Amino acid sequence: QVQLVESGGGSVQTGGSLSLSCVASGRSIRIYAMGWFRKAPGKEREFVAGINWTGDDTDYDDSVKGRFTISRDNAKDTVLLQMNNLAPEDTAVYYCARAAGGVVRYEEIRYDYWGPGTQVTVSS
Repeated sequence: QVQLVESGGGSVQTGGSLSLSCVASGRSIRIYAMGWFRKAPGKEREFVAGINWTGDDTDYDDSVKGRFTISRDNAKDTVLLQMNNLAPEDTAVYYCARAAGGVVRYEEIRYDYWGPGTQVTVSS
């Protein structure tokens, strides 16, 4: 079993920054790709960013490219999401998830472990 716990959410104003962390316990995540998803009120959960197991391949939803950066520290079983220039449309619950393999995946069904989520609220 793998437990994922996100932290770092909060409330910021437009243009602000937040850094989310996802720490894994139970079993190491170092050989698995990881992803960040988000769910806004009234919307379905959507892919935000993904990183492969070595950390040298990343991908982002178009809405966050150039503003968000995903990274990982395999020695600490941690995945980070640096979010800059935040906008109200970024308001959502952000989830960390472990992919079933080592390459970046975009569909929820490709992820087998999820954290409980952390709230990010951006005010105008």
